[in-house]
Order: sequence, then C-alpha cells, then structure tokens
Amino acid sequence: MNKLRQALAVLALCGIVHAAPAQDRGQKGQVVQDGIAVKPLKGGFLRDLLAPEGKMDKEAGQQYTALLGQAQQKGVLVPAGDPQVKRLRAIAQRIIPHTARWNQDAQQWKWQVNLLQSDQVNAFCMPGGRIAFFTGIIDKLRLTDDEIAAVMGHEIAHALREHGRDRQAKATTTGVASSVIGAAISAYTGYDLRGLANTAGQLYVLKFSRDEEREADLVGLDIAARAGYDPRAGIALWNKMAALNQRGAPIELLSTHPGGAHRIEQIQSHMNVLLPLYARSRNTSVDRLPAYRSTQTGSNGAVR
Repeated sequence: MNKLRQALAVLALCGIVHAAPAQDRGQKGQVVQDGIAVKPLKGGFLRDLLAPEGKMDKEAGQQYTALLGQAQQKGVLVPAGDPQVKRLRAIAQRIIPHTARWNQDAQQWKWQVNLLQSDQVNAFCMPGGRIAFFTGIIDKLRLTDDEIAAVMGHEIAHALREHGRDRQAKATTTGVASSVIGAAISAYTGYDLRGLANTAGQLYVLKFSRDEEREADLVGLDIAARAGYDPRAGIALWNKMAALNQRGAPIELLSTHPGGAHRIEQIQSHMNVLLPLYARSRNTSVDRLPAYRSTQTGSNGAVR
C-alpha cells in the first residue's frame, strides 16, 4: 500500500507540470498571425485579477524612472548625444510603427530608449515601451544594426504579448496550487512531499517562460523584418550567444530560455514567412537578397 501511495503521489506531482491547458501546449486556443502561432492577448478574468494591466504599467513606469535615476547618479546612463544611443533610437524609430499589429495598445505607449554602461550582456523592454540596452551586449557581441534590431524586437515582443502579466499570474496560481496539492499528498501518504511539489510547480512556470521566449523570438523578428532589418540576424545573434555561453550554460529544462540550437531551428523554420517581409521592405525579392554577413566572435566572446 505504501508503494501505491508513493506512486500516486509522484503521478499527482507530475500532473502539476504536465497538466497545462491545451492552448499553452500549442495544440488549441492559439491564433496564427502573419504565419506565427501565438497565444491570444486576452488572458481572462483570473489574469486580470492577479496581474491588472494598469497596475503593472504604473509599476513598470516607476521602476524604469528609478533605474534611470540611479544610473544617472552613478554616471552610467549614457547621454543622448552618444553615437550608440542615437543608433539604438534610430533602430527603435523604424521598428515601433510595426508594433501595433501585435498589440493595438502600443499606439498609445510613451516609448523610451536608453543605454546603460555595463558589462552585462542584456537588454529589456518594460510594459509601455520602456527599453534599455546595456553596453555589454553591443560591445561583447559586436552587434550589427540587424542584430540589434533582433534583440530589440525580441524584448519589445515580450511587452507587446504581455508576457510579464502572464508570468505573474501563472506564478501566483501555480504557487498556490503546488502548496495545496503538496500538503494534501503529504497528509495522504505520510511523506513530506511539499518540497517536491514546489519544485514541480517551478518547473511548470519555467516551461511557460521558455514558450514565451520562443514567441518573442518570432514576433520580434517579424516587426524587425517589416522595419527593413534582416531576420537572418536572429540566427547570427544566437550563434554569437552560444559562443559566449559555451561554458557554464544552464540546461534547458531548468532555464527560462530555450537552448540556442532550438531557437535557431525555430527561426530557420519560419524564414519562409520572415524573409518575404524583409525583401518587401527592401523593394526586392527573396531570391535577390544577398547573403547575411555579420561580425564574428570566438568561443570566449572575443572578436576575431
């Protein structure tokens, strides 16, 4: 009987990870827009209750303002006249007009683009179009304009598809569910499995995060391609990231980001959708596009 109880406990805990709604597995409830499958923006009553849009936008604005203020005090906010800031803002100016097709609210966003002096290989876009790049990602990867557009498009896509709201709501509901289920199973079996239940819940949330990264890759390249930036830069970008992270990269299961090889495979599988958009923006055809050329980095991130 004890073995049966343990088996039932394991099955129940696995259910926390695998019993995702069908639409989150990409099998139902998705919509296909511009050849890209995405989850509908409307998350329903529960998401609106746990992660109100207005509250998140207000908090994002406060956090972004505080970040810029701290950066200014520390002397790491790169001034508006710097060539790299001008470069980022010029790229954003081309991309932003194409964002509303993925979220109509973007037409009312008060877009901001800033650059912070930091070795971090990172960039982000908060709700409401608040973008920040770190100099590390530009310098260490020697990003071309097309590759900056791929990064910027990806980060903007997170904001457009409201991934922050989804993640907050799912983390809250999953945390409550795993606690309740873990306590119930522990009481039934006589074994303390609350820690295992919590781990299962965390893996479930990570799965959603990886799905959102894949969605952001494609939506980001869509708006970048429409703005006249080569979507093949996404492949070059993730090859560079793979070289930089060759040592010590976390396994995909325990990461919020899918593996580089998987991202490249997905991007390549959508080139039949993305390249025509880019070619059209260049007033040419796909078969007349030149090969994509990028700067190269070594396995340690050094330029060669």
